[in-house]
Amino acid sequence: MVNENALATPVGTTLERYIMRKQAEFPYATGELSQLLRDIALAGKIVNREVNRAGLSRITGAMGEQNVQGEAQQKLDVEANIRFIRALTNGGEACAVLSEENEQIIQTGNQNGKYVVAIDPLDGSSNIDVNVSIGTIFGIYRRVSRIGGPARNEDFLQGGRAQVAAGYVLYGSSTMLVYTTGHGVTGFTYENSLGEFFLSHPDIKIPLNGPVFSCNEGHWFDYPEFVRTFLTTCKERRLSARYVGSLVADYHRNLFTGGIYLYPPTADKPGGKLRLLYECYPLAFLIEQAGGLAVTGADVVLDVPPTTDLHQRAPLFVGSADLVKELQAVAAA
Repeated sequence: MVNENALATPVGTTLERYIMRKQAEFPYATGELSQLLRDIALAGKIVNREVNRAGLSRITGAMGEQNVQGEAQQKLDVEANIRFIRALTNGGEACAVLSEENEQIIQTGNQNGKYVVAIDPLDGSSNIDVNVSIGTIFGIYRRVSRIGGPARNEDFLQGGRAQVAAGYVLYGSSTMLVYTTGHGVTGFTYENSLGEFFLSHPDIKIPLNGPVFSCNEGHWFDYPEFVRTFLTTCKERRLSARYVGSLVADYHRNLFTGGIYLYPPTADKPGGKLRLLYECYPLAFLIEQAGGLAVTGADVVLDVPPTTDLHQRAPLFVGSADLVKELQAVAAA
């Protein structure tokens, strides 16, 4: 017999329905930003499928080429890049995309589009070969160039506080989309059998403090003195070291449990390694909306002005506000 009580249990709020309900909170409530978020979610679903069957479809491993960052390009990097650019192009609302995988901005042909998207299509993709969680990071800006014409570099160089939305997709034991439009942080979990993202974590708040620090201590001797001093203090307090090596995975864990993620400058990368526009800015915007903080050392990430380099790098220290403020004080001393 059919269990009527089970059937009466509500399935939940889908991403689509949630976006429709919240559209009035957007600074420009005309539907374009809502569609952009749907486009990103659609590409995330496709990439989730490719990640889940990567071993079977033989798209693991390196391409044997380097991207514009000088890093080994993985097969899944290329796959994810194509999927997100295609979804954002077909959606019609993004006039251009800035991707980690391309040196210049990508014109979508949607010259009447009011938004541009900066994206790292698949962060940590080298970990796919060992079945470790990876992710997508994105930031959305309202364009400043003339509508009806091509997008320009200055559309992406407005600074972190000009973002109108930002977030990430985590491909792990479950796939989650976490984003903000400047009104708090919301998380959605993907239900494979229904092909939908469902609201699972409304109003996410990071604890003010936390039991975890996340960094690659193998670079200890290349870190600045203030970083080593701070990490020594963490160890004296018996904080736990937790480091996956996938930025989104480490960030996601600390967002929920409390803690601090550190990617300091090193002797060979004094300006840091992570990219400001499509890694640091989006994660900084989201963490501030969750009650946390992101700095490059003494400076707040969202207040760091961009240069003319679309792939500008920066150090990143992000997480629980009390821990990050403590590191910030040590850096400024």
